[in-house]
Amino acid sequence: MVRRVLYALLTAVLMVPLLVGCGATGDGGSGDNLRVALVIGLLGDRSFLDSAARGIDMANEAYDNVETKIIENADVGEQQLAARAMAEEGYDLVITVGFGSADWTNEIALEYPDTHFAIVDAVLDAPNGTGLTFREDEGSFTVGMAAAMLTKTGKVGYIGGMDVPLLRRFELGYIQGVKYVDPSIEVVSGWVGDFGDPTKGKELALTQYEEGVDIIFAAAGKSGEGVLAASAEKGLYSIGVDSDQCYIEPGNVIASMMKMVDLAVFGAITDLVEGDLEGGTKVFGLQEEAVGMCHLYDIDTQFQDNGPADMAATLNDEVIPAVEAAVEKIKSGEMCVTDHMELFPCDNPPAPGGMSQ
Repeated sequence: MVRRVLYALLTAVLMVPLLVGCGATGDGGSGDNLRVALVIGLLGDRSFLDSAARGIDMANEAYDNVETKIIENADVGEQQLAARAMAEEGYDLVITVGFGSADWTNEIALEYPDTHFAIVDAVLDAPNGTGLTFREDEGSFTVGMAAAMLTKTGKVGYIGGMDVPLLRRFELGYIQGVKYVDPSIEVVSGWVGDFGDPTKGKELALTQYEEGVDIIFAAAGKSGEGVLAASAEKGLYSIGVDSDQCYIEPGNVIASMMKMVDLAVFGAITDLVEGDLEGGTKVFGLQEEAVGMCHLYDIDTQFQDNGPADMAATLNDEVIPAVEAAVEKIKSGEMCVTDHMELFPCDNPPAPGGMSQ
């Protein structure tokens, strides 16, 4: 319940401004002022990066003793310089984003032991470093089930931003969810090669739709916007990622695979405020209610009001209960999702066709 209230607060903020040296205005917090910087790529993807920035916004709402700064830059080298500058200025916490930033974040953390560093989607070896990682495989499993239960062609798609292990984790989880419902359903995969190219994302999606796919899960950052646009253009369906994206193409985006980067960022800041921020790695999965189909978290997806009546009814009456039942099996340990990156052991993976058994 607490997590749901926090997320409702976050999603009430429609736009996150660039915060440069802004003190928070909330009523929480006590003691000396703390300074937190988020070093990130360009905001406006309506997905992964924007979710991270919402975590900063929530800290501003919650704590009056936290001063925050968001530094946007598309160039990774400039991000590295910014992170180092924040450490040099004595910031208490510097948060970086993305698996590609792990090496240089770790290097800077070792050079500035009095500053704590956190990184989204990677781990750090420095004692003053915290990794904020996710079970994308578990979350993708839930939307894979939804795609399988709603497809009318027996053929669904997946489009990833880049062909890297993390995005393969999304893909494998999605495939397992599809096959858990019906092993005869075909899954077609494609890769944009970039997280910021919606034009190519749309081209790939249109190709898949022409090949008979009727639902595509887009795990591609801003490139995924092209997939959502293609679903609307063709009168077919898509699944968003990281943030609630159903509003982008109401009636065509069935659901979103939520990856609560906002709550992970806010949690790291909360730990800092409370003096509990430690080195190591935190994992956010279904057990932590941090990933999964948006309907698991009472998020209004708009599909029920704007999508076809028969699909909306199936979603409400059949898909959501089935997904909730599978999630409980995963949480209890009765079933586990196989992780492409092999970081989490799984001795009892979902059996193909297991949902009906």
